[in-house]
Amino acid sequence: MEMNEKTFRRCTRGLWDTTVPGITFDDYGVSNYATMFDDLCKLNPRGEEGLRTWESLVAQMKNSGNGKKYDCIIGVSGGTDSSYLLHLAKSEYGLRPLAVNLDNGWNSETAVQNIKKMTTALNIDLETYVIEYEEIKDLLKSYMKAGLPWIDNPSDLAIQSALFLLASKEKVKFILAGNDFRSEGKQPTEWTYSDQKQMKFLHRKFGSTKLKTYPLLSVEKYLWLSMVKKIRMYYPYNYLDYVKGSAQKFIMEKYGWKYYGEHHHENIFTKWAIGQWMFEKFGIDKRLITYSAQVLSGSVTREEAIEIVGRKPLLPESVASDTEYILKKLNLSAEEFQKIWDDPNRSFTDYPSYYRIIERYSSMIEWILWNFFRMRPKIFAEMKARKNSPAD
Repeated sequence: MEMNEKTFRRCTRGLWDTTVPGITFDDYGVSNYATMFDDLCKLNPRGEEGLRTWESLVAQMKNSGNGKKYDCIIGVSGGTDSSYLLHLAKSEYGLRPLAVNLDNGWNSETAVQNIKKMTTALNIDLETYVIEYEEIKDLLKSYMKAGLPWIDNPSDLAIQSALFLLASKEKVKFILAGNDFRSEGKQPTEWTYSDQKQMKFLHRKFGSTKLKTYPLLSVEKYLWLSMVKKIRMYYPYNYLDYVKGSAQKFIMEKYGWKYYGEHHHENIFTKWAIGQWMFEKFGIDKRLITYSAQVLSGSVTREEAIEIVGRKPLLPESVASDTEYILKKLNLSAEEFQKIWDDPNRSFTDYPSYYRIIERYSSMIEWILWNFFRMRPKIFAEMKARKNSPAD
């Protein structure tokens, strides 16, 4: 993570620095990522306007769910955001959600217990979508062999697919997600991008196990579910005055929920992928994005955040045992892993994907998504911020 002191620069508002792809600074040292964050806040207002939007959405969910078992589906991981969302939906707004958890074989025991505590106390049905472990193992190793920074993309893609497929099965039109850009930020595309097309290519090239239980959702199927069945994903925290720290304290006291560590540490593989694979092999620190968002949201001071990212994401004394556990569970020998580690780092642009199409027709796609689906994927805000920012 070292960089020549003469070239290193950090945003004067957040933690974004010159390790972040496509970053530029204005005359005051404010980065284009900080400007992008401001733009996202304007596009997704909270306060009275946000509350009106959310309450209107709640009314739509209840009306759509009339005569059905569920009003909505909520993806749960055992983390703070999705756990509090269960409470919010059921206790505060009287919705009838179905909780859906993806079991990819890597959930921590703390996360599993958190999900059980929340769904039991709130009397919410839980559906666990189980992927045969040999399949997810093969996919994760495929991404590692491909030399990409974000090797947990198979889990991310599976979660979204499972939610849409289960929504279709249950005849539910509303999927609620606990994502919150004000506390998570927007990761640079170069760090985390992948899609179903790329995943299938990487699996054919590097994998060997046939995918029988992995939830594959083609673009055609997604468009069918979105346009014809009108299944959409919504983000309540875009509208509500959600404060992660306060929410965490609340669910601890009311439901006995337990803290598991940093963002995404509820999943063992994800924790290692962020803290060891990305940080040590690629020099990528995802915490820069997360804590920048929290600084601009006022939940942590810039000085506190800088101090946190000044420490390595994983405790040095735990790295060896964590890596040993990961390799054993992936059936990778130390020699096989060392070869993968030593192979050149790659970019997602080195492999086929839909990204070039998205990039080329970004304005048109963004217009269609907003005008027909009321969706504003953050990738378009990032494209715009990076395109419109003048070079230093």
